[in-house]
Amino acid sequence: MKSIFITGGARSGKSRFAEKEALKRGNKVIYIATAQALDEEMAHRISIHKKRRPDNWLTVEEPRYLSKVLDEIGTDEKYNGYDTILIDCMALLVSNWLPLERVEDTKSWDRLRADLLDEIKAMIKNMRVIRKNIIIVSNEVGLGLVPEYPLGRLYRDLLGEVNQIVAAAVDEAVFMVSGLPIKLK
Repeated sequence: MKSIFITGGARSGKSRFAEKEALKRGNKVIYIATAQALDEEMAHRISIHKKRRPDNWLTVEEPRYLSKVLDEIGTDEKYNGYDTILIDCMALLVSNWLPLERVEDTKSWDRLRADLLDEIKAMIKNMRVIRKNIIIVSNEVGLGLVPEYPLGRLYRDLLGEVNQIVAAAVDEAVFMVSGLPIKLK
């Protein structure tokens, strides 16, 4: 069993590469989607991703608590026949944790960070127990400008920290550029 972290910029080919890697590792895949269709454009993006998946893949939608999904996969016999878990993606998961309605309340940001990192550590703990290949996709946001707004900086900082934790916990890490994989680890 192998764990792989795939990161890169927007539209760099991360998801397609992850899907190909999942198919190499087995026919039956559990696709854990963190995206939420909160508007028409995002609903359209989600539908494109769904159409690319083979019919025998199981999709589980979970925007925030991957640790609970992984715990269920590890303990429920109905998942025994699956070879691989593909999580797409950590960038959306982190954005789902942001307090958009109270963006100015920076006092709550330390608690938010602690809760999110606790969730990521629980996810990794549960990931290590599961006897399946695991592929995790995320965006790399540390190559651009410093965001102008506090919420943008919070997002960049949280995702950067999450990416570092996940990358350290996996067997292999890949950076995607223009559809090309560069092995990091």
